[in-house]
Amino acid sequence: MYKSFDKQLLQIVKYKLHTLPKTNLPSFRQLLHQYPEIAGNEKETAQKIYSELVKCSPTTIIRNVGGYGVVAVFDTGKKGKTLLFRGDMDALPIQEVNEFDYKSKNKGISHKCGHDGHSTILLGLAQKLMEQPLKRGKTVLLFQPAEEIGQGAKAVINDGKFAKIKPDIAFALHNVPGYPKGQIVYRKGAFNPAVISLIIRFQGLKTHAAEQENGINPDVAIASLILKIKSLINSDLDSPDFCNITTIFTRLGSLDYGTAAGEGELHYTIRCWTQDKLEATKRMILNFTQEICEKQQLKQEIEWLHYFAATANDDNAVDYIEKSAKRLKFDHIQKPTPFKWGEDFGLFTEFMAGAMFGLGAGETTPPLHQPDYDFPDEIIPYGVAMFYDIAEAING
Repeated sequence: MYKSFDKQLLQIVKYKLHTLPKTNLPSFRQLLHQYPEIAGNEKETAQKIYSELVKCSPTTIIRNVGGYGVVAVFDTGKKGKTLLFRGDMDALPIQEVNEFDYKSKNKGISHKCGHDGHSTILLGLAQKLMEQPLKRGKTVLLFQPAEEIGQGAKAVINDGKFAKIKPDIAFALHNVPGYPKGQIVYRKGAFNPAVISLIIRFQGLKTHAAEQENGINPDVAIASLILKIKSLINSDLDSPDFCNITTIFTRLGSLDYGTAAGEGELHYTIRCWTQDKLEATKRMILNFTQEICEKQQLKQEIEWLHYFAATANDDNAVDYIEKSAKRLKFDHIQKPTPFKWGEDFGLFTEFMAGAMFGLGAGETTPPLHQPDYDFPDEIIPYGVAMFYDIAEAING
């Protein structure tokens, strides 16, 4: 029914995980995989997580945080740091092509970013905290909704139920295909970029295709703006001014051969290492758009959406990650440049010290967001061990 941990992995992990979790974590991960829910609709996922958390006897469980978020608090009652460990739980609107027994049962929806695995690792941490409680402080486990659309972290932070917790430091991980299974990937400073998407809409005037002079066609404006925006790209990963701009979709007019186009739109994603560079890029796009539309006598409208703050890894938090990987004798590397994908954990690092690290998902594992991707169960114990060791180093 599900993959088993191989003997070698268990030998590696027993350095800190002396006993396997009572609830089979791969089985739980595959249960979540079978019933994925997209951002903002994670009701049943949250219920499944809650049902398992109850067995771990946390001090408090808070439900419906920032939507369907679930928070478990393990409070020792003794003075110490308040630690936040975050895992996401939403899926993607992608049809799965895998044919294993636990494939998605929800048409057009599947866990193609590994959030089923991230949530399972957090559940494993809850089980570990029950079995081997820390000596002081509080450990807060956040099962976060709506990460994929960049709204979950903001909703959680703005929720009064979460505001009372006031973590001192936050940690998260993300599985990363292309790296050896179980390898810990970390870096100080930017871990992933600030990301935002935009839609530029153009409104001109339709007219008969034989009399273009009587209308206002956005074709020249769209063509000009595409070239202008491409001129802003800086693909140098080592540059603080790195800027990746991707054309996602474009549309002009309609399939009516007797009518000249009178409206159209462009869709983009922008990725920059820093918030300052992102804001500067946004201003330049606004200026280009206004300049071109005025020249072409077009009305224009810009909509910004799906914002992800850059994850700014705190140096001390990264030191904890590196030292834990060394204590656990896990393979680990320091990444020279940030990852290029967005992650809304970055918003937490604007409000508190924190860091995200990568967890290798296998060199031949399909990339994230591809229809044949599947989170490898073999790396679950690595994530659990890392989170617990970090917590123990701070509050043990």
